[in-house]
Amino acid sequence: MSTAVPLLDVVDLHAGYGLTRVLHGISFSMEEGSITTLLGANGAGKTTTLRALCAMIRPQGEVRFRGERVDARATEDIVRLGIGHVPEGRGTFVHLSTEENLRLGAYVRKDRAAVEQDFDRIYGYFPRLAERRRQQAGTLSGGEQQMLAVSRALCSGRACCSSTSPPSAWHR
Repeated sequence: MSTAVPLLDVVDLHAGYGLTRVLHGISFSMEEGSITTLLGANGAGKTTTLRALCAMIRPQGEVRFRGERVDARATEDIVRLGIGHVPEGRGTFVHLSTEENLRLGAYVRKDRAAVEQDFDRIYGYFPRLAERRRQQAGTLSGGEQQMLAVSRALCSGRACCSSTSPPSAWHR
């Protein structure tokens, strides 16, 4: 049994929109370096869960990141701690190149050598992006744009990144 503090620990999370409750007390935790997946039908609360984790909607319950309670913080403070969210719809900067989009993701980082290592790592994950590094992002396929959006979030140095799009959709 591990005694390490989970990267993300969610306990009794409730959230919704107006009077409509969507989440009714879900709990889960994520370990550092792990991949955790929320599965469910349309309307089951997957996106609502991700929005609640980032305080895009106000949650009730406990959300801890590296042992520190974050559920009462503002979205921008949660992002600064290292939680990133890639919303549905990609959100790429369509008039910039693939590589320029990635550089924007790493804009606030000071460790330029580590940023370049992250680019190499990301191009290893998504070789198609390496092939298209000088291509305008708006001309990429939908799946390639989703790969780019996830990669941009990873370039920011985030410890925890969430997406509402399954990896299978990134290859379209």
